[in-house]
Parts: sequence; C-alpha cells; structure tokens
Amino acid sequence: MKPTLMFAFCALITLIASASAQAPQQHPGQAELAVLIKEVRAQQTAMAANQIKINEKLATLAESIRVARIYSSRGGR
Repeated sequence: MKPTLMFAFCALITLIASASAQAPQQHPGQAELAVLIKEVRAQQTAMAANQIKINEKLATLAESIRVARIYSSRGGR
C-alpha cells in the first residue's frame, strides 16, 4: 500500500481507539461518523483484495514473459 494510505488508515484507527476509550457521549455527527468509518473499512478491504489480484496477475505475466524469452532464445533467428 502507499505510505499515505497507510498513514491515513493508522490515523483513523488511532482516532477510533481514542474515541472508544472516552465516556460515551451522543453527538449528532457520531452516527454519520460511524457510517463513514464502516465505508472506509469496506473500501480498505476492497483495495486489499484488488491488490492481491493485481499481484497475482503480475506474477502470471512475469512467468509468461520468462517462458517466452526461453522459447525465443532456443528458436534461433
């Protein structure tokens, strides 16, 4: 992941942890914040899944290129 995204994610986790350690207070924006946090978590999960798929495709492509180079070097000109 990009360092900026990782920093933002860590800052969000720290904010959540410190908010839950305080006495529960009902603020009008707290429900909105909870919804936004859930959305960010869902997006983070989706991004991690996409990164795994990208890494798998890159590995497959690298292997295909390696095999193609082997065959081209054996084939002559």
